[in-house]
Amino acid sequence: MNNIVQEMVEWIESHLLEGFSLEHLGKDMGYSPYYCSFKFHQITGITIKKYRSLRKMYLASMALKDPQKKIIDIAFYHGFSSQESFSRAFKNTFGISPNDYRRSPQPIQTFVKLNLLGERGWFTMDISQKLKIEALQEKINAQYDQKILNVLNGQIMYEEFAKQQLMGNSDYVPFNEAMCTNPTTSVIFSEEFNKIRSTGHQVSLEDYELITVNPLKPLLTNDYQCIVLWFGDDMFCQLNLLTVLAFLEQQGYQGKVYYHMVKEMTYDVEETEIVLGNYMEIYEQVLIQHRLPKTTVLPVMYQGVQLYFNYLKEENEITTYIKKHLDMPQNDLIKQLFYLFPHYGLGDRQYSKLIEKSKE
Repeated sequence: MNNIVQEMVEWIESHLLEGFSLEHLGKDMGYSPYYCSFKFHQITGITIKKYRSLRKMYLASMALKDPQKKIIDIAFYHGFSSQESFSRAFKNTFGISPNDYRRSPQPIQTFVKLNLLGERGWFTMDISQKLKIEALQEKINAQYDQKILNVLNGQIMYEEFAKQQLMGNSDYVPFNEAMCTNPTTSVIFSEEFNKIRSTGHQVSLEDYELITVNPLKPLLTNDYQCIVLWFGDDMFCQLNLLTVLAFLEQQGYQGKVYYHMVKEMTYDVEETEIVLGNYMEIYEQVLIQHRLPKTTVLPVMYQGVQLYFNYLKEENEITTYIKKHLDMPQNDLIKQLFYLFPHYGLGDRQYSKLIEKSKE
């Protein structure tokens, strides 16, 4: 069945910008339009309409980086009837207008063509990306004379970076949290915060402090000129990133902050300087009040917040997929969820809970 849906993907990609119709797809595939739509959603966990929309917006964002291309021409080329409709769709997706994005390109969540037949390996760092990370480190080391702390999202990234010796002589620590799940408090890493988070994760306070708080002692106690945050582009990472930025504001941190957006499948990395100012307010709006932020945030963080609010719903694209595939062995289902929903960045523990809840 994956072969058939991959053929659909190839057809959709070839008609992404013009000439698409569900009827035409069905005719060329030899199936009814309804069957094509149903199977695509069943196998990929995403509707054809949403797939096309995300792909077009991602390609349009890449086109905006070329200053020679007019925004109105980009809009028409990507299937929009006017610049206004394109701007509206772009802002709904990324939380920023095309004009503002062009003036100051910022990280966005990658959305590439689906490949249902390729390898599904993880953490395949090639040497070119390793050299890129090392070059970024050398540049920052030259500026701040080793008074640098690198905060890595999670134990796996921490161990991978340690194995590859990517941080040189700089300090580095893991942020072992999953802020997309369970309640939180305004004062980050306070006694109340630690108690609520440990209760939510169903671990003792002692274990929570051992796993999450103790590794962060350099961040909590030392004075650094520069802090580099190594986080992915998925929902899981973006809410963790938001929490660290809010914590830095809470502590009154005055040094430089860089966000190194890591694509965790390849370890490609993109650097952005962060200006602190309203992340504590955004943290409270998103993670406590569950409201969209009132101020502009990084496009990739805006996308992560939107996914978070979708994840909080009783019925969302993940739970819908799970309920349709409860007959699969749980390990196989979790592997499939990892592959189909990488933009959420959830771990096996979160998926296991969702599966168990769907069985009730």
